[in-house]
Amino acid sequence: MKTTVFTQHHIDAGAKMAEFAGYNMPIEFTGINDEHLCVREHAGVFDVSHMGEIWVKGPKALDLLQRITTNDVAKLTDGKVQYTCMPNGRGGIVDDLLVYRIDAQTYLLVVNAANIEKDWNHICTEGKAFGMEAGHGKELYNASDEICQLAVQGPLAMKIVQKMCDEPVEQMEYYTFRNLKVAGVDAILSITGYTGAGGCEIYVANEDGEKLWQALWQAGKELGLQNIGLGARDTLRLEKGFCLYGNDIDDTTSPIEAGLGWITKFVDGKEFIDRAYMEKLKAEGVERKLVGFKMIDRGIPRHGYTIAAPDGTEIGRVTSGTMSPCMKIGFGMGYVKAAYAKPGTEIAVVVRDRLLKAEVVKLPFV
Repeated sequence: MKTTVFTQHHIDAGAKMAEFAGYNMPIEFTGINDEHLCVREHAGVFDVSHMGEIWVKGPKALDLLQRITTNDVAKLTDGKVQYTCMPNGRGGIVDDLLVYRIDAQTYLLVVNAANIEKDWNHICTEGKAFGMEAGHGKELYNASDEICQLAVQGPLAMKIVQKMCDEPVEQMEYYTFRNLKVAGVDAILSITGYTGAGGCEIYVANEDGEKLWQALWQAGKELGLQNIGLGARDTLRLEKGFCLYGNDIDDTTSPIEAGLGWITKFVDGKEFIDRAYMEKLKAEGVERKLVGFKMIDRGIPRHGYTIAAPDGTEIGRVTSGTMSPCMKIGFGMGYVKAAYAKPGTEIAVVVRDRLLKAEVVKLPFV
């Protein structure tokens, strides 16, 4: 199992550790509910060094990204971030990711940990058509093993991070980033996150990780900073209706079905993979849709559970589900037949052979 530069700190803090995407990662520290509420109310730090970082550079960088991603990369300016996905040529999604524009010929892609190899191979294959080479010093470079990343999330996150920066960062806008010194080391400070609670993500070279870690805890101790594991990361993202690759989106789901039409841009001159298929889906409508739902009856929906109409007819599957630490009820997301996708529609989730009442709701949940 791989480790991150922070792994020993998690073990020392008594984290419950488990394998995730090939890494030994902290699942929880003080408990999921406690950690979840800490991020919603104060601030928490997540080790997300398992995420992948891929550089795309050179005069053809924009052309390649316009081909392999659904969002309009031409809209980005230096210092801006974009959420997007890569279609797989079969109507599904290779991965969802963030695109950072450093300058007109330099982009950083941040991809999901479990998909690093798959994404890298896909990007290299597509890059060949643009004459782009892969490897150290080339236009395409996989830097995933050289970069560590901490997400500092919550309403007090930027107050803590500001203490480690010489220049003002608290007023930075959502989905923007800066190259600057954090804790005295070169970093990318990005106003992004997977919690919907505010805050940032900080990228530094592995060798600078320890310095960042020590400075962060020094800055955060009086503001109640806590360690947060991947368990609470999941409950936090689910309350905001953010998709998790491998659950809510994968190689068999289209962005249109998944409610990601807002990152699928049919602009002139952008001939991205699967464009014609997705335009057809958008025009003709989809057979199933990803929806959010809340339980009316007591019960906790889980990934893979059947979703049914009130009469018991199967209409879909739960893709993500748990008990909400904020709402104190069972809730989740899942694909249902399009006729049942309207908010307010009564559905049922099959839990241990029982039909439990639920209701389709508008996202986000909180």
